[in-house]
Amino acid sequence: MTRQHISDTVGPLGWRLVLGAVYTEVLVPSMSDAVAAASHAVAAAGTDASGHLSVDIRADRAILRLRSAQAGTVTTRDLELAHAVSQALSGRGFEMAVGHEVIQSFEIAIDALDIEAVRPFWKAITGYEDEPGPSDLNAGLVDPFGRGPAIWFQQMDSPRAQRNRIHIDIDVPHDAARARIDAALAAGGTLVSDKAAPAFWVLADAEGNEACICTWQGRD
Repeated sequence: MTRQHISDTVGPLGWRLVLGAVYTEVLVPSMSDAVAAASHAVAAAGTDASGHLSVDIRADRAILRLRSAQAGTVTTRDLELAHAVSQALSGRGFEMAVGHEVIQSFEIAIDALDIEAVRPFWKAITGYEDEPGPSDLNAGLVDPFGRGPAIWFQQMDSPRAQRNRIHIDIDVPHDAARARIDAALAAGGTLVSDKAAPAFWVLADAEGNEACICTWQGRD
């Protein structure tokens, strides 16, 4: 399917195509209503819910995402589920977020001369996984739990002086920090500074892009 076809199909239903998945937000007055909306969506998706639907519940909305976990992209079945979910929710008086311009996805772009040299570092330090299936992300990495932004790598042809640098903080449990640091070092990273440890350690990939492993310790 083309992106245009996907967008044209789900748009009238109250969904939007964003970065390889379709999303909608159900606006509600309370968290209990968000839970109810999510329950109706899961019921409408039936046995396909676990392989296609993900839900993020907030106090004022339920954020719904459809994408085939097996295919790693939007499939015909996802379009069918979007229709079924929309019909179930609208029939119960829930409001889809069409026109509210709140649906979005967040990603981080990393410019690199040698993507293969820096990519293992970012995979190790974030604990991310390879983007499955056909992807809008160049050599993309994604949070296996769907909580954090996607990371993609933009190919540079030559070094560029005086450009913006990338800095990411990764907050982890205090007893997981050492393993994450060791994995990043083993993936080609370097330790820039541990002066502020255990509040944070500064590490860098093979081209000097920095990231910090952070904990709650050392901050009182």
